[in-house]
Amino acid sequence: MSSRGKKIFLAITIIVPMIIYCYIYYKPIIQNAPFRKADFVSMQFSYGLKDTLENHYDSKTGEYQYVNNRDSVITKKVFLKSDDILYMHRKANEIGLWNFPDTIGQKSAKSRAVPRYDITFNYKEKSKHVVIYGDFDGNPKLLDAAVQMRKVIQETLNQAEVRSGK
Repeated sequence: MSSRGKKIFLAITIIVPMIIYCYIYYKPIIQNAPFRKADFVSMQFSYGLKDTLENHYDSKTGEYQYVNNRDSVITKKVFLKSDDILYMHRKANEIGLWNFPDTIGQKSAKSRAVPRYDITFNYKEKSKHVVIYGDFDGNPKLLDAAVQMRKVIQETLNQAEVRSGK
């Protein structure tokens, strides 16, 4: 068998079946994904200590309210670009936000102030709401993923705020 014949045989027996398998396996997963970027409606993000979530953002209205380092409440209109939404959606997919439990951690009965973060992604057919408490003692990988998602959202909001301020 010639060298060219060996290459053709290899492609037919290994590469082509692998491509067909990937197509058959992943096509329904991608088509039936409940959280598609095209179906994105809005996102809400709130955070604060205990039950007072004085910092919040709503992508539908663009309302962004937060307490700065001088304890002043700042209210702004900040709208996200489609690239920002795509970035957050992809990061949520990458991190696995859709598989998170609804609550990560527990509401602390102690008197100390524990940070709390509420993240909600709304789509046409579904929405995903996750509450993250700062005193989480469960799976560290889950906590790391939740913290990473929170950082992605806050960095994106900060960048959008800087853009809108110019």
